[in-house]
Amino acid sequence: MYDTIIRQGRIYDGLGGQPYVGDIAFSDGIIQDIGPKVSGTARHEIDAQGAIVTPGWIDVHTHYDGQISWDSELAPSSHNGTTTVVMGNCGVGFAPVRPGQEQALIELMEGVEDIPGTALYEGIEWGRWESFPEYLDYIASREYAIDVAAQIAHGAVRYYAMGERGRTNADATAEEIGTIADLVEQAIAAGAVGFSTSRTIGHRALWGEPVPGTFAAEDELLEIARRFRKLGKGVIEAIPAGAVGELAALGGERNTPQSEFDLLRKCAETSGRPLTFTLVETRDYYPDLWRDILAWSADANRAGAQLYPQVPSRIIGYLHGLSSYHAFMRTPTYLDKLAALPVAQRAAAMRMPEVKAAIMSEKSIPHEAPGSMEHLAGVFRANAALLYPIANPINLEAGPECSIGHLASQAWQEPLDYLYDFTVAGDGTHFASFSRKNLPESLAVIGEMLQHPETVTGLSDAGAHVTLICDATMPTTQLSYWTRDRAKGERIPIEFLVHKQTARNAALYGFGDRGSLEVGKRADINVIDYDRLNAAPPVAFRDLPAGGTRIMQPVTGYKATFCNGVMIREKDSDTGARPGRLVRS
Repeated sequence: MYDTIIRQGRIYDGLGGQPYVGDIAFSDGIIQDIGPKVSGTARHEIDAQGAIVTPGWIDVHTHYDGQISWDSELAPSSHNGTTTVVMGNCGVGFAPVRPGQEQALIELMEGVEDIPGTALYEGIEWGRWESFPEYLDYIASREYAIDVAAQIAHGAVRYYAMGERGRTNADATAEEIGTIADLVEQAIAAGAVGFSTSRTIGHRALWGEPVPGTFAAEDELLEIARRFRKLGKGVIEAIPAGAVGELAALGGERNTPQSEFDLLRKCAETSGRPLTFTLVETRDYYPDLWRDILAWSADANRAGAQLYPQVPSRIIGYLHGLSSYHAFMRTPTYLDKLAALPVAQRAAAMRMPEVKAAIMSEKSIPHEAPGSMEHLAGVFRANAALLYPIANPINLEAGPECSIGHLASQAWQEPLDYLYDFTVAGDGTHFASFSRKNLPESLAVIGEMLQHPETVTGLSDAGAHVTLICDATMPTTQLSYWTRDRAKGERIPIEFLVHKQTARNAALYGFGDRGSLEVGKRADINVIDYDRLNAAPPVAFRDLPAGGTRIMQPVTGYKATFCNGVMIREKDSDTGARPGRLVRS
């Protein structure tokens, strides 16, 4: 008698081989039998004929560091077939933290990851931990829909070890470097699965300061790396300088792509551990840099390093809409008379000719916080022609002919004027996306990066950028778009992308008990209606602590998702089960 048998699904086991039709039986959270026809009975059977069966997705780039305090469902990752998440990326987190340091860490997370400070103030159970081991114990005391693994963040460590000097990126003394490395070693020994650092000046706190550690000297990073070698476990995650093109602006030998990569390579070689770092398309600054970095990584790994560029599975775009950030939000008329209205009423008021005339004639008022995402209002105004209305179904391959600029020219309007009318139409729930000039060309680059043998897939930023980016659906998009819906280019085999999102990421973080459908492995499993799998256009929800808004994409197609052998989702709905726990290194 098994707990569950999944019958006659098309099984993609995560190992990269060809699929086969068969049964999977599991009990006590462990896969007990797999075969063409498993004999025996079960308390629960699922007819998976016509569906595909995969391991649960492993998302290695999330930011649930605060959300773990108030959301046991861990949405939207649990909605997207993810059964294990790794948080604490990009050098930002909430442990260790001294009493009185909470505000600075909140403002850092708000500025870098666009999580409302009010939600972090109200939702996090401050006072339940100070050290990182205590933070892990706090997580371990709670129950979630899915499993959670945590990394210790450079920003929090530096602030804890150095106080204001660390927060403002002063050079660490030899003694301070020792303290920083001790804290990292303590965290990894207690079960943190990695250490994260950000070196991009694009990551800034609410008041404009770069993330602590952005300018950390080589000695500091290498001492941390040596602690990894000492312990023999853990992963280093890095956002390298140049991720948003600032190397071109900064100049200097230290700030070249080659020198930045060489530093990452030295850290990987010194640590003897895997190092994963962000790699996005950079054609606007360095047309072929992404290819160079892939080649450099391959050369380094042939020499014994473990360097894994982490790539997205779709274009990362900034959302524009009345429920998020938009080009008109910093005008006096909007701020004084409209911002507090419900969205539908706001849209109706903004359609009044006199209101539109006033807003279009006004200059934006800069936000008082230099790191506030509200400064995107100016970016949207200046680049209105490059925004793309989000259609239903979403068209990831929309070309320049679908842009606001082209649509405005067809309507004999200026792009900003057209964008205004689009934004306030109907009930005001329309979104546009600001990303690249030519989406099909950018997608071709992403496809090549995804298929490169050195890369891992990630960068969903689940839990972060809650009113700016909706990339937590990357696992769903990766499967639906690249294997089924892609029209302008070759599709990628399902078995390859399932492997990339499961066993490949499990191996990166040393999760030897999951990531593939094999006897003895954890029963983290998706049963997917492949033909119906879809991420819909974004929708705003006011469900954060203190009434904050977050934007999510409703997802369909997950017939069932199991974490640790327990069904947490059925027919795209939460079952209420909470088998997820902390995963220690």
